[in-house]
Amino acid sequence: MARTARELLEGTTGKPAPDPHANRLLPLIARGAAQRSTLAALALEQGHVIPADRRAFLHLAERPDTGPDCAAFFTALAEGEALALDRLAAYADACGCGTGAARAAYEPLAGCQSYPAYVAWLAMNGSPAEVVLALTADLAAWGGYCTTIAEALRHHYGFAEEACGFFDLFAEPAPELRRLALAAVREGLETDRLDADRAHRQGRVLQTCETSFWHALWEQDQRVP
Repeated sequence: MARTARELLEGTTGKPAPDPHANRLLPLIARGAAQRSTLAALALEQGHVIPADRRAFLHLAERPDTGPDCAAFFTALAEGEALALDRLAAYADACGCGTGAARAAYEPLAGCQSYPAYVAWLAMNGSPAEVVLALTADLAAWGGYCTTIAEALRHHYGFAEEACGFFDLFAEPAPELRRLALAAVREGLETDRLDADRAHRQGRVLQTCETSFWHALWEQDQRVP
Protein backbone atom coordinates (compact mmCIF):
# COMPACT_ATOMS: atom_id res chain seq x y z
CA MET A 1 0.00 0.00 0.00
CA ALA A 2 1.31 3.43 -0.92
CA ARG A 3 2.34 5.52 2.07
CA THR A 4 1.00 9.00 2.65
CA ALA A 5 3.20 12.09 2.93
CA ARG A 6 2.63 12.20 6.68
CA GLU A 7 3.58 8.54 7.09
CA LEU A 8 6.75 9.04 5.08
CA LEU A 9 7.74 12.11 7.05
CA GLU A 10 6.96 10.58 10.44
CA GLY A 11 8.72 7.35 9.49
CA THR A 12 11.82 9.33 8.57
CA THR A 13 11.98 11.42 11.73
CA GLY A 14 11.20 8.40 13.90
CA LYS A 15 14.45 6.67 12.97
CA PRO A 16 17.66 7.14 14.97
CA ALA A 17 19.23 9.55 12.54
CA PRO A 18 22.11 9.53 12.93
CA ASP A 19 23.03 6.88 15.49
CA PRO A 20 22.86 8.76 18.82
CA HIS A 21 25.98 6.92 20.03
CA ALA A 22 28.04 7.92 16.99
CA ASN A 23 28.50 11.52 18.14
CA ARG A 24 31.44 11.22 20.52
CA LEU A 25 31.82 14.95 21.01
CA LEU A 26 28.32 15.70 22.26
CA PRO A 27 28.72 13.88 25.63
CA LEU A 28 31.96 15.80 26.23
CA ILE A 29 30.24 19.12 25.62
CA ALA A 30 27.24 18.05 27.69
CA ARG A 31 29.36 17.54 30.80
CA GLY A 32 31.68 20.49 30.15
CA ALA A 33 34.68 18.32 29.27
CA ALA A 34 35.25 19.49 25.68
CA GLN A 35 38.14 21.85 25.12
CA ARG A 36 37.27 25.51 24.55
CA SER A 37 39.41 25.37 21.42
CA THR A 38 37.03 22.69 20.14
CA LEU A 39 34.06 24.97 20.78
CA ALA A 40 35.88 27.62 18.76
CA ALA A 41 36.53 25.14 15.94
CA LEU A 42 32.82 24.31 15.94
CA ALA A 43 32.05 28.00 15.41
CA LEU A 44 34.61 28.34 12.61
CA GLU A 45 33.43 25.19 10.84
CA GLN A 46 29.84 26.43 10.97
CA GLY A 47 31.09 29.67 9.43
CA HIS A 48 31.84 27.61 6.33
CA VAL A 49 28.87 25.23 6.50
CA ILE A 50 26.08 27.80 6.82
CA PRO A 51 26.79 29.95 3.73
CA ALA A 52 27.34 26.84 1.63
CA ASP A 53 24.08 25.25 2.75
CA ARG A 54 22.22 28.51 2.20
CA ARG A 55 23.39 28.70 -1.41
CA ALA A 56 22.44 25.05 -1.93
CA PHE A 57 18.94 25.65 -0.55
CA LEU A 58 18.47 28.73 -2.71
CA HIS A 59 19.56 26.74 -5.76
CA LEU A 60 17.02 24.04 -4.93
CA ALA A 61 14.29 26.64 -4.48
CA GLU A 62 15.06 28.18 -7.88
CA ARG A 63 15.50 25.02 -9.96
CA PRO A 64 12.99 24.82 -12.81
CA ASP A 65 11.91 21.33 -11.73
CA THR A 66 11.13 22.45 -8.17
CA GLY A 67 7.43 22.73 -7.43
CA PRO A 68 6.01 25.63 -5.39
CA ASP A 69 5.69 23.65 -2.15
CA CYS A 70 9.24 22.35 -2.33
CA ALA A 71 10.44 25.85 -3.20
CA ALA A 72 8.71 27.24 -0.12
CA PHE A 73 10.47 24.66 2.07
CA PHE A 74 13.93 25.42 0.70
CA THR A 75 13.34 29.16 0.84
CA ALA A 76 12.45 28.84 4.51
CA LEU A 77 15.63 26.84 5.12
CA ALA A 78 17.71 29.49 3.34
CA GLU A 79 16.13 32.24 5.45
CA GLY A 80 16.88 30.26 8.57
CA GLU A 81 20.53 29.91 7.54
CA ALA A 82 20.81 33.67 7.08
CA LEU A 83 19.49 34.21 10.61
CA ALA A 84 21.78 31.51 11.95
CA LEU A 85 24.82 33.20 10.41
CA ASP A 86 23.92 36.43 12.20
CA ARG A 87 23.65 34.61 15.53
CA LEU A 88 26.84 32.65 14.96
CA ALA A 89 28.93 35.82 15.37
CA ALA A 90 28.11 36.16 19.08
CA TYR A 91 28.99 32.51 19.70
CA ALA A 92 32.28 32.85 17.80
CA ASP A 93 33.14 35.96 19.82
CA ALA A 94 32.44 34.14 23.08
CA CYS A 95 34.72 31.30 21.94
CA GLY A 96 37.56 33.75 21.32
CA CYS A 97 37.79 33.05 17.59
CA GLY A 98 39.73 36.26 17.00
CA THR A 99 39.40 38.92 14.35
CA GLY A 100 37.91 38.63 10.89
CA ALA A 101 41.36 38.02 9.44
CA ALA A 102 42.07 35.23 11.93
CA ARG A 103 38.76 33.59 11.16
CA ALA A 104 39.36 33.86 7.42
CA ALA A 105 42.73 32.14 7.86
CA TYR A 106 41.17 29.12 9.58
CA GLU A 107 41.63 25.93 7.57
CA PRO A 108 38.43 23.85 7.75
CA LEU A 109 38.49 20.14 8.45
CA ALA A 110 37.58 17.88 5.55
CA GLY A 111 35.54 15.66 7.85
CA CYS A 112 33.40 18.63 8.86
CA GLN A 113 32.95 19.93 5.35
CA SER A 114 31.74 16.63 3.89
CA TYR A 115 28.26 17.62 5.08
CA PRO A 116 27.86 20.82 3.01
CA ALA A 117 29.62 19.09 0.13
CA TYR A 118 26.93 16.42 0.03
CA VAL A 119 24.16 18.99 0.47
CA ALA A 120 25.60 20.75 -2.59
CA TRP A 121 25.60 17.42 -4.45
CA LEU A 122 21.95 16.93 -3.56
CA ALA A 123 21.17 20.46 -4.73
CA MET A 124 22.63 19.64 -8.13
CA ASN A 125 21.52 16.03 -8.54
CA GLY A 126 18.67 15.19 -6.18
CA SER A 127 14.96 15.33 -6.84
CA PRO A 128 13.69 18.30 -4.75
CA ALA A 129 11.02 16.34 -2.87
CA GLU A 130 13.47 13.54 -2.15
CA VAL A 131 15.97 16.07 -0.79
CA VAL A 132 13.27 17.37 1.56
CA LEU A 133 12.79 13.88 2.93
CA ALA A 134 16.54 13.21 3.12
CA LEU A 135 17.12 16.39 5.09
CA THR A 136 14.26 15.93 7.53
CA ALA A 137 15.72 13.25 9.81
CA ASP A 138 19.08 14.95 10.04
CA LEU A 139 17.52 18.31 10.84
CA ALA A 140 15.63 16.68 13.70
CA ALA A 141 18.86 15.17 15.07
CA TRP A 142 20.69 18.50 14.69
CA GLY A 143 17.97 20.22 16.70
CA GLY A 144 18.49 17.74 19.53
CA TYR A 145 22.24 18.34 19.47
CA CYS A 146 21.67 22.07 19.67
CA THR A 147 19.41 21.70 22.71
CA THR A 148 22.15 19.81 24.54
CA ILE A 149 24.90 22.23 23.51
CA ALA A 150 22.93 25.35 24.46
CA GLU A 151 22.30 23.95 27.94
CA ALA A 152 25.95 22.96 28.39
CA LEU A 153 27.25 26.35 27.25
CA ARG A 154 25.16 28.04 29.92
CA HIS A 155 25.78 25.63 32.78
CA HIS A 156 29.37 24.49 32.22
CA TYR A 157 31.06 27.18 30.16
CA GLY A 158 29.35 30.32 31.48
CA PHE A 159 28.25 31.63 28.08
CA ALA A 160 25.82 34.57 28.01
CA GLU A 161 22.36 34.27 26.47
CA GLU A 162 23.37 36.02 23.25
CA ALA A 163 26.27 33.62 22.76
CA CYS A 164 23.86 30.67 22.99
CA GLY A 165 21.42 32.17 20.48
CA PHE A 166 22.80 30.22 17.53
CA PHE A 167 22.00 26.90 19.18
CA ASP A 168 18.73 28.17 20.65
CA LEU A 169 17.55 28.95 17.13
CA PHE A 170 17.81 25.33 16.02
CA ALA A 171 16.69 23.89 19.35
CA GLU A 172 13.31 25.61 19.17
CA PRO A 173 10.37 23.63 17.75
CA ALA A 174 9.71 24.51 14.12
CA PRO A 175 6.05 23.66 13.39
CA GLU A 176 5.96 25.90 10.31
CA LEU A 177 8.97 24.16 8.77
CA ARG A 178 7.31 20.84 9.55
CA ARG A 179 4.17 22.02 7.76
CA LEU A 180 6.20 23.09 4.74
CA ALA A 181 8.05 19.75 4.67
CA LEU A 182 4.76 17.87 4.74
CA ALA A 183 3.41 19.92 1.84
CA ALA A 184 6.63 19.40 -0.11
CA VAL A 185 6.60 15.62 0.36
CA ARG A 186 2.93 15.52 -0.59
CA GLU A 187 3.72 17.51 -3.74
CA GLY A 188 6.47 15.03 -4.64
CA LEU A 189 4.09 12.09 -4.26
CA GLU A 190 1.32 13.74 -6.24
CA THR A 191 3.66 14.59 -9.13
CA ASP A 192 5.40 11.19 -9.00
CA ARG A 193 8.76 12.84 -8.25
CA LEU A 194 9.56 11.09 -5.01
CA ASP A 195 11.18 7.69 -4.66
CA ALA A 196 11.14 7.04 -0.91
CA ASP A 197 13.83 4.36 -1.03
CA ARG A 198 16.21 6.66 -2.90
CA ALA A 199 15.44 9.53 -0.52
CA HIS A 200 16.20 7.32 2.48
CA ARG A 201 19.50 6.22 0.90
CA GLN A 202 20.43 9.84 0.42
CA GLY A 203 19.36 10.55 3.98
CA ARG A 204 21.66 7.83 5.29
CA VAL A 205 24.61 9.32 3.41
CA LEU A 206 23.75 12.73 4.84
CA GLN A 207 23.58 11.25 8.33
CA THR A 208 27.03 9.71 7.84
CA CYS A 209 28.32 13.14 6.84
CA GLU A 210 26.76 14.58 10.00
CA THR A 211 28.56 11.96 12.07
CA SER A 212 31.79 12.77 10.24
CA PHE A 213 31.40 16.43 11.22
CA TRP A 214 31.29 15.64 14.93
CA HIS A 215 33.94 12.94 14.74
CA ALA A 216 36.43 15.31 13.11
CA LEU A 217 35.92 17.80 15.93
CA TRP A 218 36.16 15.03 18.54
CA GLU A 219 39.48 13.89 17.07
CA GLN A 220 40.80 17.43 17.25
CA ASP A 221 39.61 17.71 20.86
CA GLN A 222 41.53 14.55 21.78
CA ARG A 223 44.76 15.94 20.35
CA VAL A 224 44.71 19.00 22.60
CA PRO A 225 46.93 18.38 25.65
